Amino acid sequence: MDTRMDAGKTAPFELGEGEDACLLLHGFTGSPWEVRPLGEALAARGLYVRAIRLPGHGSTPEELLNVNHRDWTQAAAHALFSLRHHRRTFVAGLSMGALLSIQLAANYPERVQGLALMAPAIHFTGLHMWLLKRLRRHGFLERFKPWVLKESTDLSDPAARAEAPILPAFPSARLQDLWELQDIALESLPRVRCPALVAMSKQDHVVDPDGGRLVARGLTASPQVRFISLPTGFHIMPRDVGAPLLLSEIGDFFDRLRAADAGPEAPSGQARCSSGKP
Repeated sequence: MDTRMDAGKTAPFELGEGEDACLLLHGFTGSPWEVRPLGEALAARGLYVRAIRLPGHGSTPEELLNVNHRDWTQAAAHALFSLRHHRRTFVAGLSMGALLSIQLAANYPERVQGLALMAPAIHFTGLHMWLLKRLRRHGFLERFKPWVLKESTDLSDPAARAEAPILPAFPSARLQDLWELQDIALESLPRVRCPALVAMSKQDHVVDPDGGRLVARGLTASPQVRFISLPTGFHIMPRDVGAPLLLSEIGDFFDRLRAADAGPEAPSGQARCSSGKP
């Protein structure tokens, strides 16, 4: 069986032109395919967009054997600094990409002028994943189940699901890296000083929707936090049925930041929510 993902779909991309730029970061075992619709929407609004493919992703399961969360963090930081000549830089991340985005904003506040965090993978759904994280220091998972099989992805749209490039398996050891990124992101939240938008799907089957509210509440130093909850679609938000609303919300949010002198921002720490308080 050929386990290689479609390289044409999973390739990194650059779109658009403009003085302002946006870095896009995909999720764990995913690829730039996941965030391509957002890139196209932002480029149409006059931003230069760059989506990278994180190390070990977008190819074969074996490619993930020799990478870890430090490689992903370094790749994201390197990509951010490649945009240093732009007037403003925004970062948008999906799932694990959202965790990396939080890190970038906390570590390089002078480089990130706005964040869009889509389905941040701060907490997974289900008791099974909760227990595995609690037992992670014992190495049980790697010893008894070195590979985790993956047959599909969390999309409600059948056409998008049929088109999605799927990595059929991944090393269970990489869950350790994902859990490390969760801890780092939680620690980093109070150090984020730029405006942020947090978007969740009510029907996400991968991450706990309440985790998005936790992220929004944790952005205590951000001058503006907007939380939105999509009633339709699953985890891969930019590709699912709720994408039109999501792309519009993120595009409008970044547009307001680009024209920040047109109106006052929210008081420090205030959260603007479209569907209740975070």
